[in-house]
Amino acid sequence: MYKEHTVGVVVPAYNEEPFVYDVLATVPEFVDRVYVIDDASTDGTWDEIRRFAEEDDEGRVVPIQHEENRGVGGAIKTGYLRARDEEIDVTTVMGADGQMDPDQLSTVIDPIIEGEADYAKGNRLLDAEDRADMPTFRFVGNVILTYLTKISSGYWGIGDPQNGYTAISLEALEAVDIEEMYEFYGYCNDLLVKLNVAEMHVADVPVPGIYEDEESHIRYSTYIPNVSGMLLRNFLWRITLQYLPAGVYAPAALYGLSLFAGLAGVASVARSAVERDGESNGGVVRFALSAALVLVAMVADKRVNDHLDARYDREEDA
Repeated sequence: MYKEHTVGVVVPAYNEEPFVYDVLATVPEFVDRVYVIDDASTDGTWDEIRRFAEEDDEGRVVPIQHEENRGVGGAIKTGYLRARDEEIDVTTVMGADGQMDPDQLSTVIDPIIEGEADYAKGNRLLDAEDRADMPTFRFVGNVILTYLTKISSGYWGIGDPQNGYTAISLEALEAVDIEEMYEFYGYCNDLLVKLNVAEMHVADVPVPGIYEDEESHIRYSTYIPNVSGMLLRNFLWRITLQYLPAGVYAPAALYGLSLFAGLAGVASVARSAVERDGESNGGVVRFALSAALVLVAMVADKRVNDHLDARYDREEDA
């Protein structure tokens, strides 16, 4: 237990034979349950998990094996559902690749224990040194996904949405439809949207990343279009559920008008190109209007959701 709260750790593992045993060995002693999910690995990951479980005298480790590969989100979903069934107060996620510092686990948990948040997540972009340590290609992609996720989720104060070092309260697990959580890379972005619709408070926690010789399983040729499409669908879903039933139409109307203006701009430019009249000023004006309406809509959306997100810094709160 940690500060009189039961704590669970979900460890999703796919082809992590060189790392998973050592990662399990570093899980802090205050953790009550370790749900380690082998997502149908093709190497010796499951053997390493079973070996560690057999050596676990305290019975904390719960080894689970998927018959078919379901993706990292699917593995985490399995762990979340098990933790929810066992009514674990706080459930965290640690990757099996050794990229997450186990010494930071209490830092991620504290915002929930102290009642500041229902969901806490690591953020490697808050500290200048941590940002400098991140490989350039990851940093650029992270910044792009950060802004796309802000728009989609309504959590305008969060960053580093791809950071899987997270903690979630039992209340949030029960409030969110975990069964419908996205099962592949992008699950964390999907979960943020679901948390916003459920009115859950989210805190960013400064944590460093660890970049060693682990191998990424992300295929960017499919990851980027799939996650982009998922974020768009979730954005439309959130706007529909968050604003229309409550009778708050301003952000939704502004986003709708911006889309209409943008489409009108496309039509104007296309017509000008077909007729070859050289008069495309109308299209430019409509594009400018669309951009302005998007910015105003974002500001309105941010004001509505500001109370749901906050940065949590242990040193500042001490």
